[in-house]
Amino acid sequence: MSATGTRLFLASTSPRRKDLLSAHGYAFTVSSVAVEEIADPALGPERLVRENARLKAHSIKHLHSDGVILAADTVVALDERIFGKPADMQDAAAMLAELNGRAHVVHSGVCLLATETLEERVFVVSTTVRFRTLTRAEQAAYLSRIKPLDKAGAYAAQDDDGALIAGYEGSFSNVVGLPMEALALQLAEFGVHPQAR
Repeated sequence: MSATGTRLFLASTSPRRKDLLSAHGYAFTVSSVAVEEIADPALGPERLVRENARLKAHSIKHLHSDGVILAADTVVALDERIFGKPADMQDAAAMLAELNGRAHVVHSGVCLLATETLEERVFVVSTTVRFRTLTRAEQAAYLSRIKPLDKAGAYAAQDDDGALIAGYEGSFSNVVGLPMEALALQLAEFGVHPQAR
């Protein structure tokens, strides 16, 4: 699969997604997305992130005509519960308390959309993450340090340094915001490659 153009448009203003792409050598243009995300837990976490990634990609396709749009959505799932971004600090504290000392799964849905042909690739990557058990005081200190309101599950994997995460199985970059291992393979099929260093 290939696209006529190889410019990459990131349908996200997430600093973590921008950092991951830059660190892996990709040149891209940020295109902000203003859509109301689907929040129906009945869909289940994997279908939910797939649909939201597609929604974000297609919402900006009219703005670009010569490349590939990359959109993503990430949620945290604990048993049957789905955690997105916390509404406020009280919500963040409740999320962290529920995840405390337990294992959960981070699901990221990714949509790649070729703007000229409308060829599309959508995939989901899941990573299991195990948390340490923190006291209430430690949880409060953690939340005050990481500014959790723009982070699914109210935690920051990229700034963890072992404070919260005891271990993980799968892609760590997926927990940060983009599953770079799988994404790099899919981008290559669309003709998008990292710049030579």
